[in-house]
Amino acid sequence: MYQKQIEQLIVLQQVDDEILILRDEIEQAPKELAGLESQMEKFTERRSQIDEKLDILNEQQKRLDFEIDEDAGKIKKSKNKLMMVGNTKEYHAMMREMDSLEKLNRMRDEEQVAVSEELVRQDEATANLTEEMSGVKEQYDALKTTLDERLAKAKKKLESLGRKRKKSCKAVPPPILGRYEFIRERMENPVIVPVTDGVCHGCHIMIPPQNYNELQEGQQILSCPNCQRLIYWKAHLEPELKEKPEKKAKAKPKAKAKAKAKPKAKAKAEK
Repeated sequence: MYQKQIEQLIVLQQVDDEILILRDEIEQAPKELAGLESQMEKFTERRSQIDEKLDILNEQQKRLDFEIDEDAGKIKKSKNKLMMVGNTKEYHAMMREMDSLEKLNRMRDEEQVAVSEELVRQDEATANLTEEMSGVKEQYDALKTTLDERLAKAKKKLESLGRKRKKSCKAVPPPILGRYEFIRERMENPVIVPVTDGVCHGCHIMIPPQNYNELQEGQQILSCPNCQRLIYWKAHLEPELKEKPEKKAKAKPKAKAKAKAKPKAKAKAEK
């Protein structure tokens, strides 16, 4: 009866662990999808910012092209007028005007180069962002396609585990089951652990000798006095742990006996 209860408690613990994993999966799957949606929204915002910059740069480039062409026309007209200037004062005035326009155009040329370089950078940023968006979009579509199927399978498995849990609970006395539930709510897994060589596998601390002796008797389900987890002697569920050392011990004397017999046989042969 004791062994049956221990076995059912271990089964119950395994079922509860599976239930936790499934519940976590059911909870996390939609969050994973929401995370990808959030990434997509951020990508859209970044794309909007890049597009806005590109619009400004393109307008700036058009303005510079227009102003450069307009001033180039003015310079050409000024050069034509220069040939018809009647006095030195007018000549110098027109030369100053032309120098000013040429200097302004040089500055515009430099600005135009900077705008062109920035346009190239923004185009590269657009290409990189498009590639990133494509990868996340694929993930999102794949996850969205399989999400309902995954959740349906997880819920079906959860129902099956719920039935298995009820069956295990029936095989455990209510007081022991109550202790199990109490510990599980308040402590990290596992709830029921084996003890080998007097050491609890839950807290890895040696239990008192008296408790260890009572545990080996297998009359009642005990708790570890250190961590309060339910404990059982591992040899109760795996009796071969006790039998294997005994078999090895018997095998060694036979080997020694054969070894001693060989010299006597040789001695007889010599006589």
